[in-house]
Amino acid sequence: MDLTPYVDNLRHELAVAADAGGDEARALAERLTAPLDSATRLTLLNVLSAAMGEVTRELAPGSVDVRLRGLDPEFVVTPPPAPEPFQETQTPATTPAAPAPPPPPADADEGAMARINFRLPAHLKGRAENAAAAEGLSVNAWLVRAVSTALDGGERASAPGRSKDSGSRGFTGWVR
Repeated sequence: MDLTPYVDNLRHELAVAADAGGDEARALAERLTAPLDSATRLTLLNVLSAAMGEVTRELAPGSVDVRLRGLDPEFVVTPPPAPEPFQETQTPATTPAAPAPPPPPADADEGAMARINFRLPAHLKGRAENAAAAEGLSVNAWLVRAVSTALDGGERASAPGRSKDSGSRGFTGWVR
């Protein structure tokens, strides 16, 4: 998203307001517009970040993150995982059926969100941040998915090349 038109519009509005004050006000406005460029961009980024935080709370476990690329923000949308449709097998004795995905929580459609303070040891915080970054998620969205998976019985597909009988379980990502 290019912020330049918005910054330019603010600069124009300041010039129009300064014209009403005469030559001194116009000269002052011209001197102030250059330093205000970075402050204006930062303020716009803060507004966008706060707005996307509200969108993320409504989308959970999906998320929308604002990332800065150069001088302009970029939105990264991570939709909530879609439940896989149930497929009935023709020959249940010979073909094992895949387990059905857990139903969504009863309150998932209500959109109500709760805020908690969560204290995490520093080494786990770093690991959670790395795992979230690897998935392209915010830490909050990653934690919401982890809690949801844990509460739904921990059912998830095993990682490629790793069987459930291997004796060790590890988290390498989320199945969509």
